[in-house]
Amino acid sequence: MNEEILLQDCKQFVTDLFEDKVSRGFFFHNIRHTQTVVKAVEDMAIYYQLQGEDRLAVLVAAWFHDTGYSQGVGSNHEEESVRIAAAYLEKKEIPPAVIEKVSKCIMATKMPQSPNSLIEQIICDADLSHLGTQDFEKESKLLRKEFSSAFNKDISKKDWRKENIQFFQSHRYFTDYGRSRLEPVKQEHLHEMLGHEKEKDEKGADEKNKKDKTVKEQHIPEVKSPVSEKPEKDKQKESRTERGTATMFRIMSDNHVSLSQMADSKANIMISVNTIVLSILVSVLFGKLQYYPQFIIPTIILASVCLAAIIFAILATRPNITRGTFNKEDVQQKKVNLLFFGNFHKMDLPDYDWAMKEMMNDREYLYGSMIKDIYFLGIVLAKKYRRLRTSYTIFMYGLIIAIVAFIVAAIIGTPS
Repeated sequence: MNEEILLQDCKQFVTDLFEDKVSRGFFFHNIRHTQTVVKAVEDMAIYYQLQGEDRLAVLVAAWFHDTGYSQGVGSNHEEESVRIAAAYLEKKEIPPAVIEKVSKCIMATKMPQSPNSLIEQIICDADLSHLGTQDFEKESKLLRKEFSSAFNKDISKKDWRKENIQFFQSHRYFTDYGRSRLEPVKQEHLHEMLGHEKEKDEKGADEKNKKDKTVKEQHIPEVKSPVSEKPEKDKQKESRTERGTATMFRIMSDNHVSLSQMADSKANIMISVNTIVLSILVSVLFGKLQYYPQFIIPTIILASVCLAAIIFAILATRPNITRGTFNKEDVQQKKVNLLFFGNFHKMDLPDYDWAMKEMMNDREYLYGSMIKDIYFLGIVLAKKYRRLRTSYTIFMYGLIIAIVAFIVAAIIGTPS
């Protein structure tokens, strides 16, 4: 069966199941939540370029992961969801290997989440993606309403906020996608809840202090400190700025690392493909050129193309190590970037420890080093991708020329 047709059938089946059999008391775990999870899985599947069985399995699992609620169960709904999904897929004559992947993906979402593969990590992060979106507050209210309606658990706003804070502090996203795109927004929600909790505590303390004040204390003239302190709003603004800056550096670093990994992966593909072609040329074609001399030039062209493509692919992935030393003057003058291993790999630990502490005590030096680190990572990435593009361009056009040369040689060499 065509994968897209199967996914459409799954969508229809699950939609009908939620419509007919899932209680209206599930205000959060309903078809809308399932659709949100499927959309998040689709986005991550594109991000990780999933294909074939992996893409199919994780999308099917996303559709079925909450179907267990059709049986009215709560804590063990994942097992029921696996049973429903397996029975449906067996009727569709889906291979057992795909059904097993779907089952493992669904079970990975059970709390505490325990993914073992990339597709399991993807569905786990997708299932809790609302924590890292602007819809969190709305979804949180629906979940609290569900606890009250479906599970008869009335939780006060204060207790609900505390439970959310504890969950946020213990939760982590498993994929790079989740850490770079969802985690920053999740942290913003956490800081807002912590701030609200602190504000409530301070308000309670203020009210208590007001009750304890005497009339005499109210008439004591205020003595202003000769050194004015920063207003609370300014402190909060500065704290948010610090967090935003740290988040920005983290996201940029993660993106650079991901791009570097993608470049290395593409270079490995180019090296592997061209190495295979060269191996075939050497083992098969070179030995028969004496019988087919018209193919000598096309063979040389193809071999040259493969060799050139391999060379540029290797250049794209070849590491470059710098001298690895610095002195105290470099640190004092803020010339050396201590965040890059190439600048300190030959230094003794005490010297590096001293230098790092100097940098951490100097905010300007620290941020400057982080900026330099990201900048030079970008320079390295640009070189990688230029050489990689050259490799792919040589392979693409060179292969066309070589094939044309083989065709021309075959036509010319064919006896009339």
